[in-house]
Amino acid sequence: MELDQLIAFERVVREGSFSRAAIGLGIGQPAVSSRIQGLEEAVGGILFSRGRRIRLTTLGESFLPYARRVLEVLREGVQVARLAQTGQRGKIRLGTLGSLAAGLVGPAFAKFIRSHPNVDCALKSADHEVLVELLLDGIIELALIAWPCTEAVEAELTPLFVFHEPVLLVAHPKHELAVRRTVTQDELSRLARPLLRLRWWQTYHPKISALAQRTGTAIEVPMETARHLVTHGVGVGFFTRTYIADPLESGTVTEVAVRGLGPIFRDSALVRRSRSAPLSPATAELIQALRCQAELLTASAKADSVSGPRQRFRKRTSVRVEGAQHSPLSR
Repeated sequence: MELDQLIAFERVVREGSFSRAAIGLGIGQPAVSSRIQGLEEAVGGILFSRGRRIRLTTLGESFLPYARRVLEVLREGVQVARLAQTGQRGKIRLGTLGSLAAGLVGPAFAKFIRSHPNVDCALKSADHEVLVELLLDGIIELALIAWPCTEAVEAELTPLFVFHEPVLLVAHPKHELAVRRTVTQDELSRLARPLLRLRWWQTYHPKISALAQRTGTAIEVPMETARHLVTHGVGVGFFTRTYIADPLESGTVTEVAVRGLGPIFRDSALVRRSRSAPLSPATAELIQALRCQAELLTASAKADSVSGPRQRFRKRTSVRVEGAQHSPLSR
């Protein structure tokens, strides 16, 4: 069974005549008759009763809706394929670290979906290790993960851009550490009550681990729980700026500088498998939206004119296309 046979069949039904169908298709009547005969051989029976008027047989009537359905699906497929070439249709599967799902991915996704309402998007939020596994298994095609990775994994992935952001110590404004604004490491160890341990890298940052050992009251909690605790005056913790940006802006939490500790950063990268199919136009446009949002976060941080340690950290936020700075490795 061939497509031109189905087209000829549907046209004969619509025109009620082999000759008019031939004119409409721009071919000779013998060609139409040949195609109908071939189709009848394929379905195993006569589709038209031939006489002074062309009529569908019982077999033809039962076959007609299916033939039209096939042709309609094909027309829709061609239309979707053409739209996909312009980035208006397609399917995108993206994974992200939970700490970047709102501040980085959320605004970029919103902008992309508004301009590409017909693109099928799937977003998964997970820990670093899960995202790498999903990437290597081909379940997702892009992921925002902690960077750099182990050498074996890194060899399989291509970074599209790297996002470099500070990790800030924050506390509730009424917490004693927040009131002091700048504290020593001894004061942090003594007054944290408790210090919340958060894994923004693949392993805990050694500076934070050392502080946790000194406090004696460090507890390990998920980032969502930690944010709730800190905003309600329980404990202090080191958070990535993107994840804690809203509470910082609203004044729900305050940044606390630690003398002698030095800045702490977390690098993340948007990556894809090195041996992947070429990017679709829609995927390329989403990548650009994510890159623009990362650059916007960086520009916003650099433009902050608020004095104090918060400004000093923010000025170090950056987006790089390549050359990630190596540091202890996040979920």
